[in-house]
Amino acid sequence: MSKNSKVLNLKDKVSGNEADLSLCNLTEVPVRELALFPKATVLDLSCNNIISLPPEFCSLTHLVKVDLSKNQLTCLPDDLGNLVSLQHLDLYNNKLTVLPVSFSQLRSLKWLDLKDNPLEVNLAKAAGDCLDEKQCKQCASKVLQHMRALQDEVDRAREKRLLREKELEKKREAKQREREAREKEARKREKAEEKEKRRKEYNAQMAALAAQEHQKKKSEEKKKKNGQAADKKAVVESAPKPRRSLIGPLFKLLLLLLLGLAGVAAACRMTDLQREAICVSVNVAVDDGLSWARQQEVVVRQLVQNLSSAAKEFLESTQPSKS
Repeated sequence: MSKNSKVLNLKDKVSGNEADLSLCNLTEVPVRELALFPKATVLDLSCNNIISLPPEFCSLTHLVKVDLSKNQLTCLPDDLGNLVSLQHLDLYNNKLTVLPVSFSQLRSLKWLDLKDNPLEVNLAKAAGDCLDEKQCKQCASKVLQHMRALQDEVDRAREKRLLREKELEKKREAKQREREAREKEARKREKAEEKEKRRKEYNAQMAALAAQEHQKKKSEEKKKKNGQAADKKAVVESAPKPRRSLIGPLFKLLLLLLLGLAGVAAACRMTDLQREAICVSVNVAVDDGLSWARQQEVVVRQLVQNLSSAAKEFLESTQPSKS
């Protein structure tokens, strides 16, 4: 069946302000089609096979009277309280055990029938028997009171839950702040350690540079000293060496020669070599030399006497005369 045919069929079911969909063997509520008839404030869905109401059913806020008796409903939508205009609700002979908490918001509800439902104990006690008009009105009032009490409990539970969640959130935030503080402290400590490491590296570099500079100065001083020593050595080496006197070597040579002649003369006079031809010549030369020396002795003595007399006269002439 097409959408248009559904609409046409629904039109056939609508009369004035009432839409009668009872005994239509429905398994679901045609919410979209019902929304096209906002003037149909009375809706009869009794004697069908409806198991549940869709959430969109709660958008039919124009409904004033709804009959859902003799269906297979096991639950009602959570937002049923949105039907703020609802005054009459028939849920007789379904399979309901509880009502949604939002049921307490049906402030316009004046009539309610919950007979023949497997209601939980407290809800069944609040609903009563619903055997006549008066009991159904009392059912609406008492069930609303019961549901408001449940709503209050739910609200308190929600507030407690929200408070607990808020406390947990505060604890999480506190833990987060503590963790951030620890991380910040750790980063600060890491930065300080890194800075100290860089400072030590810088000091080590400066110490190495100072050591290199000291070593360089030391090497330069050493080179300077070595250069000065080399200059002094060069000056010393370049200075002209004094000439050695020839008198010493000549004197030594003469002395050796005289010793040699004396040795030869002694050997020729005191040994058996005096008869040899060479020793004869040597002995003759020695005798001549000795003879010459005796002759010269007289001359030397005369010379010494003359020098002594001259000196004596010179000394006497230089002394001042006595007055």
